[in-house]
Amino acid sequence: MARPSTRPRSSRNGVSDLRGAARLVIEATRGVTDVVESMHHNIARVPGLQGPSSGDRTGGITGLVYRSVRGVTRLVGGGVDALLALCETLVAPDAPAPWRENAIAAVNGVIGDHLEASGNPLAIAMSLRRDGHPLGPGRAAIAQAIPQPGSHLLVLVHGLCMNDLQWNWKGHDHGAVLSAATGCTAVYARYNSGRHISQNGRDFAEALRALVADWPVTVERITLLTHSMGGLVARSAIHYATLAGHDWPRRVAQLFFLGTPHHGAPLERGGHMIDLALGSSPYSAALARLGKVRSAGITDLRHGSVLDDDWQGRDRYARGAAHPGWLPLPEGLSCYALAATTSRQVRAADSLSGACAAYALGDGLVPVRSALGLHKDPGRCLHIPPGRQWIAYGLGHMDLLGDARVCQQVQRWMQSDWPRD
Repeated sequence: MARPSTRPRSSRNGVSDLRGAARLVIEATRGVTDVVESMHHNIARVPGLQGPSSGDRTGGITGLVYRSVRGVTRLVGGGVDALLALCETLVAPDAPAPWRENAIAAVNGVIGDHLEASGNPLAIAMSLRRDGHPLGPGRAAIAQAIPQPGSHLLVLVHGLCMNDLQWNWKGHDHGAVLSAATGCTAVYARYNSGRHISQNGRDFAEALRALVADWPVTVERITLLTHSMGGLVARSAIHYATLAGHDWPRRVAQLFFLGTPHHGAPLERGGHMIDLALGSSPYSAALARLGKVRSAGITDLRHGSVLDDDWQGRDRYARGAAHPGWLPLPEGLSCYALAATTSRQVRAADSLSGACAAYALGDGLVPVRSALGLHKDPGRCLHIPPGRQWIAYGLGHMDLLGDARVCQQVQRWMQSDWPRD
């Protein structure tokens, strides 16, 4: 008879997912009610004759209607949550299907900070995984999950709204290919990408410390392969791990960035401008709340914030210039930046303006200069040597995950940088 597996299972099941989704529906209903009442209140006030305001609330029979909607929603929501909480304890944890994992990861990317703050079962906890299962805790559990662990760890860190399973992109997995080619052992981070990047950085630092301590053989070398936001999380993790005196950062020999927005992403800055525009009029101000639903992780991408000081004690939606602290790359660590542009390759005969346009366009989400760590202020450049920069032409942001050329370039760099006997 087969021996029962001791591999850790997910604590989530279908009922917990349903419970989390039900909470979101109730919260969304109450939130939309607030927005509609606020708009009703503002439109009902006569321009130029505005008397004392009672905030965003209406009065009289109208106010009674809105209060009734909130009350019924709260009552129904509480009953549904209590019932599902009871059912949740009666159903064993299961292994979510990939589509379910992808949907949960996307929700975490958009509102993950709210999920965590409200104790929603959909909130993802930081973990290091293999084949979709968390590793450890304990050396025996890791040894069972990975029968032949190597001394060289390849740790892959995903980006916004994604999860560890999505490194397998259209049938290609950088981790699997690089493991087969180089003999390293691949493990995959999974985290709530809606939290502040520095919060995930601290948790990633601790998760990697625990993994190295429990690894069945001595870890001699660590390579970090990151995509998009994952590169910022890795930079933050090395910083906070070093401050905490962790041992693992000195074992990190290489750090690869695939489409990482080191200096921010224009899409989030565009969302910030829409917030400001909506908030400029009392009639549209209520709608600005909808824009502010986006997570702390997303707003951190406005300027590529990786430190606690970038957000603690600050209004992340406030008007103003960029204020992120500057975190240079760690000394003694070989860093590589791979950028992508959807444009065709710019030839020497092309105009300078054409090259600039390709660089500005980038991969559809991240400009080439941001992905390469370049900045108009020399003091804020990452100073990655030109020989460790590479641009993939004709690729979008997500294509970086499944393109064989990108994988081959990473492999060449991995092997060329290894010490020779």
